[in-house]
Amino acid sequence: MSGPVQISSPAQLTALLSSSRVVVVNFYKESSTTSNALSTVYDQLASQLSRPNIITFTKVNCDLETQIALSYSVTSIPTFIIFKNGVQTTKVNGANPQQLSNAIRQLATEAASDDAVGGPGEASGSAGGTWRGAGLPRGYTDVTDHVDVRGLDLLNSDSEFGSVRTLFETTMPTTLAMGKGKKAASGSESKKDWIESDVDEQLMLYLPFTATLKVHTIHITSCPPKSDDDEDDDDIPMRPKTIHLYTNRQHNLGFEEAEDIPATQTIEIKASDWDEKTGTAKLELRFVKFQNVASIIMFVVDGDGDGEKTRIDRIRIIGDAGEKLVPGKLEKIDHDS
Repeated sequence: MSGPVQISSPAQLTALLSSSRVVVVNFYKESSTTSNALSTVYDQLASQLSRPNIITFTKVNCDLETQIALSYSVTSIPTFIIFKNGVQTTKVNGANPQQLSNAIRQLATEAASDDAVGGPGEASGSAGGTWRGAGLPRGYTDVTDHVDVRGLDLLNSDSEFGSVRTLFETTMPTTLAMGKGKKAASGSESKKDWIESDVDEQLMLYLPFTATLKVHTIHITSCPPKSDDDEDDDDIPMRPKTIHLYTNRQHNLGFEEAEDIPATQTIEIKASDWDEKTGTAKLELRFVKFQNVASIIMFVVDGDGDGEKTRIDRIRIIGDAGEKLVPGKLEKIDHDS
């Protein structure tokens, strides 16, 4: 058990929302008498209920972190917001310690129950829940469990590394779990739980779904090793840079074929888009073009750097799930929907 974590940046809070199943945030001001009065109750709850990667208590000083307070529409002090699996579930405004205590204890009980049975939608035995490298946008959920892993297809992958299913594992990438050193990122003495391209930097990934989805965002995690001054950069895999997305295809595309087909959306990932701590970039989609999606093809056109290969550790699909698909359903959906 431990006390609250003091939040000092939006990125720190985002990382906690991705790694802990329940996150409680206390928005306070040191000049607020009510905030100070409730701090003892809050600290006691944190001491009693905190559990690593399951329940995390945090504090945000609104005088110092105005951007975070604004992003969650905090207008009164103190305000307590509770997140479960990255989604805001409860907001308690003002001095109501009993309401706060009841809400936190209820979620703590749910989290403990989920953990005992392996948790909904997470890998068996994964006490920390489903890992995500970025927080969820408000109003949407992680729908990666609707990826039909039986129909996955990945072209130009190096067989020395993980299979295509590795991309959708619910555990934290080994590189992040071990740290960001070169040994961890290169996989020496550890499981190589990521994929790399083979003969060049391009990859073609086909993702069929078991339900029609409204896809809001795609999270891509890539954790290549840092280059050394005495090492040729050509030997170091790159993060993806340019990605073409195609919707509602019945099968994967060939590389030459993709050049003749207009993409539903083309995204260029900038170096600043990658989260420093989690190695994750959020691909924000033109939502109107991803409303009735039965499959997505991700064509990694090139990488960011001078290397010859690209690397991807994890992919998560964020949005809403709709009608469950049945055999033959995909062919009835227009490619431009």
